[in-house]
Amino acid sequence: MDNPRDYYEVLGVAKDADASTIKKSYRKLAMKFHPDRNPDNPEAEAKFKEASEAYSVLSDDQKRATYDRFGHAGLRGAGHSPGFQNSDEIFSHFSDLFGDLFGFGGGGGGRRGRGGGGARGGADLQFRVQIDFLEAIHGVSKEIEVPRAVLCEPCNGGGAEPGSKPATCTTCGGVGEVIQSQMFLRIRTTCPTCRGRGTVIKTPCKICSGQGRTRESSQLMVNIPAGVSTGLQLRLTGKGDQGDRGAPPGDLYVLLDVQEHDFFKRDGDDIFCTVPVSYPQACLGAKIKVPTVDGEEELDVGRGTPSGKVITLRGKGAPRLGGRRGKGDHHIQVVVAVPEKLAPEEEELIRKLAGMQDQSVVKKGFLREFWDSITS
Repeated sequence: MDNPRDYYEVLGVAKDADASTIKKSYRKLAMKFHPDRNPDNPEAEAKFKEASEAYSVLSDDQKRATYDRFGHAGLRGAGHSPGFQNSDEIFSHFSDLFGDLFGFGGGGGGRRGRGGGGARGGADLQFRVQIDFLEAIHGVSKEIEVPRAVLCEPCNGGGAEPGSKPATCTTCGGVGEVIQSQMFLRIRTTCPTCRGRGTVIKTPCKICSGQGRTRESSQLMVNIPAGVSTGLQLRLTGKGDQGDRGAPPGDLYVLLDVQEHDFFKRDGDDIFCTVPVSYPQACLGAKIKVPTVDGEEELDVGRGTPSGKVITLRGKGAPRLGGRRGKGDHHIQVVVAVPEKLAPEEEELIRKLAGMQDQSVVKKGFLREFWDSITS
């Protein structure tokens, strides 16, 4: 859909609904609009896909947090594509749920696996990457090393020892699927013997033990967009584990961990910092240079600025994610710096000022008065 509806509205739940309520609502809609209960009904299939898309987001804590904050555009900006191409893809994605829903268990209703013909797609992987504060602000490319299952070269992913051939599965007759009936429903499920391949291996490959996959570490480049924050996930499509024979690989989800900065603090798209100014600058006003995430900027400190005042530089914060243009703001707290040591002339001037303003201050000690008397 070009303009998808609000996911909470689709499932008919409140925005603070718990996982159990969301699942219960989706199960009800899935039963109502299931394609096998609504044959040749495009409208029902569309509602089935819409509800499944909503559930795929709201049942995932990370995706839900991104959606709550940035909406549909935020999901796309974070590399999430919750939409489904067809019902078969939905059945594969929620195989456990549909198995429980229709009473078959272990993937009943899954129809075909992600690779077609019942072969299981590769598992999704998650990899945590730590980046610096300013790298998160400006974006960065990182090379990572990820252990993952890849195609076995000797058997070319077939699982059979080179020179041998797989045999036709006798359970499904080479189709890869069996049909189970439950009341008015006839559900095609993956063949339990060949797991949807249609063939069984009599002589497995010695390298991969018939799995068609081996494990190795892969060097991958991750392009991290500007404005990311801790907890955000980036999806690298097809960079997860290799799937079963004929099935595509899973995806790799890169979970970002942004280090804190010694000077800058961040809240959403806004940046905060504290900058010291001298007492004369605070009293008389000044133009000073202050650091921002994009370099130095000139700050106008007004005459009579009190210590603790916050001055905001508009549009000098972090870039906004999720397709929104512009940047946040940079908030600078101005604090009057008090020197720990004073030169004699400075102390004398400050004492005169205290006297002019009729303010009580600590008097000079005897040794200081004696020293001043012999050096004056």
